[in-house]
Amino acid sequence: MKNSLVWFRNDLRTIDNQSLSKACETSEKVIAVYCFDPLQFAETDFGFPKTGKFRAKFLLETVKNLQQQLKKLNIPLLIYHDSPENILPSLVEKHKINTLYLQREWTEEEVAVEENVRASLPNDISIQKYYDQFLFHPEDIPFDDFTKIPKVFTEFRKRSEKNSEVRKPISKPEPLSEKNLIENEMKLPTLHELGLEDFEVHNNSAFPFSGGEEAAWERLDHYFWKTKKLQEYKQTRNGLLGEDYSSKFSAWLANGSISARSIYAEVKKFESEITKNQDTYWLVFELIWRDFFKYVSLQHGSKIFQLGGILEKEYDWKKEEDVIKNWIEGNTEYDFVNANMNEIAATGFMSNRGRQNVASYFAKEKYQDWRIGASYFESMLIDYDVHSNWGNWMYNAGVGNDPRDRKFNIEKQADRYDPDKKYVKGWIKK
Repeated sequence: MKNSLVWFRNDLRTIDNQSLSKACETSEKVIAVYCFDPLQFAETDFGFPKTGKFRAKFLLETVKNLQQQLKKLNIPLLIYHDSPENILPSLVEKHKINTLYLQREWTEEEVAVEENVRASLPNDISIQKYYDQFLFHPEDIPFDDFTKIPKVFTEFRKRSEKNSEVRKPISKPEPLSEKNLIENEMKLPTLHELGLEDFEVHNNSAFPFSGGEEAAWERLDHYFWKTKKLQEYKQTRNGLLGEDYSSKFSAWLANGSISARSIYAEVKKFESEITKNQDTYWLVFELIWRDFFKYVSLQHGSKIFQLGGILEKEYDWKKEEDVIKNWIEGNTEYDFVNANMNEIAATGFMSNRGRQNVASYFAKEKYQDWRIGASYFESMLIDYDVHSNWGNWMYNAGVGNDPRDRKFNIEKQADRYDPDKKYVKGWIKK
């Protein structure tokens, strides 16, 4: 009898989940587990909580919804507030598990946890890992190996689009026998138990949404099919206010509530049934950017966390506490920077346009150690994704994938994207 354990991390969905699908296909008994690892709620090297209250609440909602979705498949999701290496060995022994299924990760902290788990399990346990967070699967990209990933995004995009196909999403598994369900009284930890304070969603939040697979698909239905906002995405994506200036898929993508392949499939359906234009393509374009940063981190490993970045450039970086504090608290010489920093502090979200500007200010105008800014974003953002966050910060700091080493003219940016000062007035009370 084959008994399988699915270890969920950043793949918190039932649709288009290869680990879950393979486990259900090949096993008589399937159990799932999620660990709120205390390491994820500790302080970073730069003194910020690794996971702040905004993402933690979104994660709690996501795991709760995953448990509900799995229950419909007669699969129990066991939830623990403990490290995986403490929990998985006892589950393997108690439920006579033969195979452990999980999404493949490669950044150093995730790999270290995996290695600790592997060391604590019997040698005869089979461990099956799948690359499941890409648009273009690693086996399908037109590069011999990860060391050959181009430094420039445009080359990566053009060659991938020309020579790769996006795989079709995998359907949700059929429900298993009800006998597969086990007694499961486990409750989610509270924000307080995770060391964080509870809060109410800010009235002006551009991201007032709940976590979870159901919420992700509701958002897609709203943005694509109910309002058809997708057909104007490129024109509005640099907006600053409101829920619908962009797709807002990033948070659900970051924790794997929905897959890039599923979104791509829906874009293609929209293009065949409603309209196909530059705007609909541009959402795919952004999904490819997301892929690119994942491949950059696969290629360069821990360099993405180092001061010189992947270019190993040496700048005269500073660490001035008053400058850092003023940036975080929205007390800089630019109202546009301040408004954006006030928004992230109050909501855990910031537009893409805002992120580019506040990062450029921090790294290019004030020459502060860009990793401090990246670490602050890691703590605050609902949609934090290790690859995109650190990749974008490197890019803006001039140590990443931008050969032009650009610096934003913040006053011009503010005039262009907030000409009537509506955004600034909304987030700066004078």
